[in-house]
Amino acid sequence: MHTRIVLSVAILCAALTARADDAPIKALLVAGGCCHDYKTQKTIITEGISARANVQWVIVHEGDGKTTHRHSIYEKDGWADGFDVIVHDECTADVKDLDFVQRILKPHKEGKPAVLLHCAMHSYRTASFPNVTPWFEFTGLQSTGHGAQLPIAIAFVDPESPISKGMKDWTTINEELYNNSAGHLLPTAHALASGKQGKDDFVVAWTNTYNEKTRVFATTIGHNNKTVADARYLDLITRGLLWSVDKLDEAHLKRP
Repeated sequence: MHTRIVLSVAILCAALTARADDAPIKALLVAGGCCHDYKTQKTIITEGISARANVQWVIVHEGDGKTTHRHSIYEKDGWADGFDVIVHDECTADVKDLDFVQRILKPHKEGKPAVLLHCAMHSYRTASFPNVTPWFEFTGLQSTGHGAQLPIAIAFVDPESPISKGMKDWTTINEELYNNSAGHLLPTAHALASGKQGKDDFVVAWTNTYNEKTRVFATTIGHNNKTVADARYLDLITRGLLWSVDKLDEAHLKRP
């Protein structure tokens, strides 16, 4: 009888663990601001990732056409509660209120994983910009601008990373190549892919360990809808999201 009870408890615990592990990842996408077709891209991103992984979304999309928009969700403390990961897809360079930015960063400082897309790297330029700002500490890379739209040759510089493993180099359509203004990543960050456009060659995808514990995946690729809808791009950001929540394995990857 004792053995049966022990086995039953073990089976029950395994079943509960499996069910918990199969639970959907709860993700928040914050989108909007200057210069991009967020109305279309928010759908491409969320549907594309959910076709590849078990992710459920809440979308906050506000402030199109403005570099000064303060997303309303950030106005309250505890704004990230209930989410497993936050996907930042803002373009709000002229939001410079440090207290507001620190409220955005607070849950990430406490360990909330993040995915940063494209113009998220050009947002929240507080007083120390273009030097390292609190936001740059979060992104892991200083980027201050980009040149003309031309094809970008993407090369994976760490093919053994769980994010980039098995992924193939490719060349985008005409796209914006964001600079690495300091010439390199911050010490807390690790390069995954570089992008070459003419003579310019910059890191375009990387991971960052923020505040010594928080997993952050970031890519500067993704200005145009055709690029965002590219299966290779969606594969990359899906793998980055799963890595950020420590669930990047075959059990959590689906085939779209």
